[in-house]
Amino acid sequence: MNAKLPVGVIGLGRMGQIYSKHLVRRVPQARLVSVADVIEEVAEKTAGEFGVESWTTDYHDVLDSEEIEAVFVTSPTNTHREVVGAAAEAGKAIFCEKPISLSLEDADAMLDAIERGGVMFQAGFMRRFDAGYVAAKQQIEAGVIGKPTTFKSIGRDPFCPDLEYAKPSVGGGLITDMAIHDFDLGRWLMGDEVRRVSSEGGTLAFPQLNTVGDIDNAVVNMLFEEGAIGNVEVSRNALYGYDIRTEVLGTEGGLQIGYYRQTPLLIMTKEAISHDMVPYIMERFGNAYLAQTRDFVDRVREGREPAVGGKDARAALEISLAATKSFHEGRPVELSEYRRGESPV
Repeated sequence: MNAKLPVGVIGLGRMGQIYSKHLVRRVPQARLVSVADVIEEVAEKTAGEFGVESWTTDYHDVLDSEEIEAVFVTSPTNTHREVVGAAAEAGKAIFCEKPISLSLEDADAMLDAIERGGVMFQAGFMRRFDAGYVAAKQQIEAGVIGKPTTFKSIGRDPFCPDLEYAKPSVGGGLITDMAIHDFDLGRWLMGDEVRRVSSEGGTLAFPQLNTVGDIDNAVVNMLFEEGAIGNVEVSRNALYGYDIRTEVLGTEGGLQIGYYRQTPLLIMTKEAISHDMVPYIMERFGNAYLAQTRDFVDRVREGREPAVGGKDARAALEISLAATKSFHEGRPVELSEYRRGESPV
């Protein structure tokens, strides 16, 4: 328990950089031993910046290390099945960023590999570690708002993503890539599973997304198994800032989670009263990413169960794929339509 957990990071895009930085600078219980990325310059630069002793362009080198006990899989979503499967076979504890895969077939193959390997697996849903969402969950469990009846969640990004990333074959598309956070929150906060989804969406602000088959705005209505209702909105064109908010209404009250203003300052003049806006993800969820990283490291070191396991990750993916199917087919989709291994569309 006194020894630092030796870890590796596979995939050094935005998320890989975040976790690498936290592991080196803010998680004293861990030691980042090796990093991997298919782009040699990125792997070498990251290792140099964070003082990591080893870097590679082949993630198998990380998994072959007898020293490394856990890996963070932050490579593109379409590589997760291969990387997680290999990590499980190598006996490594695994943290995998969301979505865990692009299809239920791949998700099930990953979960089978994890079970065969007998390894700990935790999925990356950092909002569960945000102070506001943690407090909301505690209030719901304490019965403060009574029985939850309505769930509403908004996730708006302030810009159009890189077109390569926006390809549904790479990241899953708007609904799977973005709304999966909200679907996970819905299950978690409402304490219930989703029974039916109905989606509307389109390319309304950034026509260039049509060239890769993605959209920039969507609204998903949900019916939960016990009768509660939900609504999720995701957008890429909140040019005013990063807008993440959630409401839960219950029989005895309600909860609002999230905020607009980043700096606790109001500028008051005769023309207007104004304030700044949350700029983007790390300003809003930086502490949640750190808490999530520490939580995973602590759970591996202590031999505890994951905070967000494979079944949770699969359930959120299932809702995302059903909602995507609803958008493409223009009809409500029952979650019961999905069976083990069915493709998203």
